[in-house]
Amino acid sequence: MSRSTNDYDAIVVGAGPNGLAAAITLQQHGLQVLLLEAKDTIGGGTRTKQLTLPGFRHDVCSAIHPMLIMSPFFQQLQLKDYGLELIYPPVAAAHPFDDGSAAVLKGSVEDTAALLGADGPAYTRLVSSLVQHWQELGPDILGPLHFPRHPLQLAAFGLTALRSADAIVKRFRTRQARGLWAGMAAHSMLPFDYLSSAAIGTVLCTAGHVAGWPLVKGGSQGIADALAALFTAFGGDIETGVPIDDLSQLPSAKLVLLDVSPKQLVQIAGDRLSDNYVKKLSRYRYGPGVFKVDWALDGPIPFINEDCRHAGTVHIGNTYEEIAAAEAGTWMGQLSEKPFVLLAQQSLFDGTRAPQGQHTAWGYCHVPNGNTTDMTRIIENQVERFAPGFKERIIGRHVMNATAMETYNANYIGGDINGGAIDISQLFTRPVMSVSPYRTSAKGIYLCSASTPPGGGVHGMCGYHAAIRALKDIKVIH
Repeated sequence: MSRSTNDYDAIVVGAGPNGLAAAITLQQHGLQVLLLEAKDTIGGGTRTKQLTLPGFRHDVCSAIHPMLIMSPFFQQLQLKDYGLELIYPPVAAAHPFDDGSAAVLKGSVEDTAALLGADGPAYTRLVSSLVQHWQELGPDILGPLHFPRHPLQLAAFGLTALRSADAIVKRFRTRQARGLWAGMAAHSMLPFDYLSSAAIGTVLCTAGHVAGWPLVKGGSQGIADALAALFTAFGGDIETGVPIDDLSQLPSAKLVLLDVSPKQLVQIAGDRLSDNYVKKLSRYRYGPGVFKVDWALDGPIPFINEDCRHAGTVHIGNTYEEIAAAEAGTWMGQLSEKPFVLLAQQSLFDGTRAPQGQHTAWGYCHVPNGNTTDMTRIIENQVERFAPGFKERIIGRHVMNATAMETYNANYIGGDINGGAIDISQLFTRPVMSVSPYRTSAKGIYLCSASTPPGGGVHGMCGYHAAIRALKDIKVIH
């Protein structure tokens, strides 16, 4: 360790966005913090590597970051002073159809609604209030259950967000609006008839209008690097290549915060946890996994639709009905020949990602948890469907099945990048039903991963809230 073992007030295990957020928050409040990372580099879900060919930089997990700008934690930081540069594609997200048309998420509610024809007014009613009041409601939405500061406005959001995607789509008649909504709702990794499957879709549409869907110049690793630079500027210490298998390996400290999944929490701290708490953790449920492909390309993806050629994110899956069927099948343990594919094309807007004239692309589909079937052909067929000639531009590829995703990041149990299913029973009560989901049953030990509210995504709010809870418990703040 870089200091005497008695010099640390708090230790954070895991240097993903949530672990970094927890460490920064504790350090900001005057504690001396040690951040430990098992891998040789920090980052968790925000690492960038040359996965295919030399000179091609690929985001290993997260690629596009709407929740980064929406996050109250990130809003308080000046990360551009520490090297973070965000790039905003002219089209946040596009959703192509078989006839060559596409639905598009534009920067303003009005511009998006105008492209949805007869469904423009219904779309405006869906998102306009949340867009208008996000700054007030964001802290309540991106946190644990508590008495809200704006109860009436939050209740109005809840009446939409806690419903199923199927219930919301009944508001729309056009293929464009229904398809756009399907792509947003599919981020939930839930069947569309499940309660709360509308929550993530609503927030992602809102993000497109409040802040956009940016990517990071040079790769998502820039988020972790900027957070680490800020943390060390505050006086914190980081050590990499330090896997923790048992809490006995740690020096003594008032607080230990773990950016790990419930499964890992039991493995690392089981002997300090109560039997009842461990039993509750054993009932925690993980959702579908992902199969991911990174491509090195000799040119941009030749989408038929022009808007898709200018979009940072492309939702591939055609109609609402087709995507709904694929997502329901995944939940039931089935694979689809026509899955929903989430695709990002960062190099169109960031020249640092590939050699001049060449490009990268990033895409994944949902698969049953732990599934190891090779979905490369199926994913590439889906892209080719809307971009004839795509396959001819592939000069390199790197694939990761659901098991490989867990090997890359132990928090992704069975390839579940959301840190656990986010259905209605685990939306706010993750990992267990508790007054504070961040506390464990052991005094001084806290969970700060995506398996706590508000769940998956690069927003840092799980780490931030866990740190605030810990600071209150030791009466540093009230």
